[in-house]
Amino acid sequence: MVELKSQASLNAMRPAGQAVARALDAVRRAASVGVSLLELDQVAREELLRSGANSPFLGYHPSFAPVPFPAVICASVNDAIVHGIPNEYRLRSGDLLSVDCGALVDGWAGDAAISFTVGAARPADTHLIETAQQALNAGIAAAVVGNRIGDIAHAIGRTCRAAGYGIPDGFGGHGIGRQMHEDPGVPNEGPPGRGLKLRAGMVLAIEPMLVAGGTDDYRTDADGWTLRTLDGSRAAHVEHTVAITKDGPRVLTKA
Repeated sequence: MVELKSQASLNAMRPAGQAVARALDAVRRAASVGVSLLELDQVAREELLRSGANSPFLGYHPSFAPVPFPAVICASVNDAIVHGIPNEYRLRSGDLLSVDCGALVDGWAGDAAISFTVGAARPADTHLIETAQQALNAGIAAAVVGNRIGDIAHAIGRTCRAAGYGIPDGFGGHGIGRQMHEDPGVPNEGPPGRGLKLRAGMVLAIEPMLVAGGTDDYRTDADGWTLRTLDGSRAAHVEHTVAITKDGPRVLTKA
């Protein structure tokens, strides 16, 4: 069931979105050559604590996962697409890092992700990340009253495919509110004019995932969480929590 949020509820979701934005910004500033993924997770934990936020990631245990998620961020390096578990890996110059973070404040959730390079950036990685952001922007622009879920999916997919990138099969965004994952699902590709009609008060986490090698296939690590590109090429993941309002899309996870 899709819950429509009132203006008061959308305003109440904003602190969670701000907490996510601050945590992601802190992680980005801390991510330098030699810093471990576990250290970045600690940076996010401390920032969420300062914001009075809890993590919806920590202890999250969906049916597909063998164990609950042990961290407050997903940290996915190079060929990892999403759901990377922070570990002792220390960042190297040229790494492409995608960081996903959520927050819970006063019973409301926020969810966002960023991708960036550490140290010297490869031009191909820069283009991949820029295209991911363009796809996110296109998806957000399509999140207007009267459009349909398929219009968001089409806007994202068209941007990714035009650049020759793959889109991991079966993964995309979702509704968000009192829970981190709510109805409806938001695919990253599909025909326009199809699916649920968008109404004021819907809140969606829109999250393009792009694979540089052009394949849609992926594999799952032995940890049961981390998704990797099947061909070893690099991936990027970006995300915002977006409210659909009569005045247009409102991004709740901007700083």
